[in-house]
Amino acid sequence: MSSENRNLIGKDLLGIALLSLFLILFLMSDRLNDSEQLNNLPSAWINVNTIFLSIVIEAIPFILLGVFVSSLIQIYVKEDTIQRFLPKNAIAALFPAAMLGAILPFCECAIVPIVRRLIKKGMPLHVGVVFLVAAPILNPIVFASTFFAFRSEPTNTILYSRMGLAFVLSIIIGAILYALFKNNTEQLRVNPRHEHHVHIHTEPIKKPSTLTKVRDTFYHSVDEFFLMGKYLILGAFIAALFQTFLDRNILLTIGSNEYSSVIVMMVFAYLLSLCSEADAFVASSFGNQFTDQSLVAFLVYGPMLDLKNTFMLFAFFKARFVIAFMITVTFVVFTAVMVLFGVIL
Repeated sequence: MSSENRNLIGKDLLGIALLSLFLILFLMSDRLNDSEQLNNLPSAWINVNTIFLSIVIEAIPFILLGVFVSSLIQIYVKEDTIQRFLPKNAIAALFPAAMLGAILPFCECAIVPIVRRLIKKGMPLHVGVVFLVAAPILNPIVFASTFFAFRSEPTNTILYSRMGLAFVLSIIIGAILYALFKNNTEQLRVNPRHEHHVHIHTEPIKKPSTLTKVRDTFYHSVDEFFLMGKYLILGAFIAALFQTFLDRNILLTIGSNEYSSVIVMMVFAYLLSLCSEADAFVASSFGNQFTDQSLVAFLVYGPMLDLKNTFMLFAFFKARFVIAFMITVTFVVFTAVMVLFGVIL
């Protein structure tokens, strides 16, 4: 057995173990809560279990949506279709991607496999990046949740700042990564087993039947769900540890400064790994302790980059690209928030 196959088997076993652990914790959560043994555990670890389950349960429906859409793209969308609809000019192609993100309701959990599949189908890397950072914020569901979370704010400054920055910064981030990587699709990692299955079911001569396409769609959905699920669970567990053991009193003290408050809320956004459809309600709970600009930074940065989607990015993209992406997003969001609220002027 080759080392490549051994690595694949090892990753599969890890994924199955993590998914099994989640199912056990989920199915037995009521029984565990009533058990005397659990009452003897430190309350912090009980909180870790609760937060871990809440993050995964919140994310799984969007993961399922993402892998299903990714599979539909794999089976039904042809490479020349994407090339035909995208502008030939690299910069002009950034705007349609940002507009597409404004109409499709995908959160940061679901968007990673979709973008990966679109890039494999011929979408330029930098256009995929725009869609990756824009879609989790600009979609109608996030707009509505942000509106209701901050409905007591008469001017809607936070709502419009979030949406406006997301649109503009997604284009800027895409342009920067285009300058760094051009349209280099070699930044994608290759999953040999998955790519092998793709070729098995793709026959250049005989057109597959509708039944075959439906079967292959579900096949790819299951394959990608198990591929992504282990990284989601690992990221959710680490995020639960941070949420439980992070001393928030120290961070709230730092948060009174205009500069440090933005940094603190960006760190919060990264570590808490909240779904973009729900993060506005968490942000509004910090309204009395943090400045508006730090809340906007929280709401823009988190959906673009957090702990759980970092694991997914490293799973699907090469480390050099992911590190450049993380640095770019962090620098651009911090600078833009400071400029928008007049701190650096």
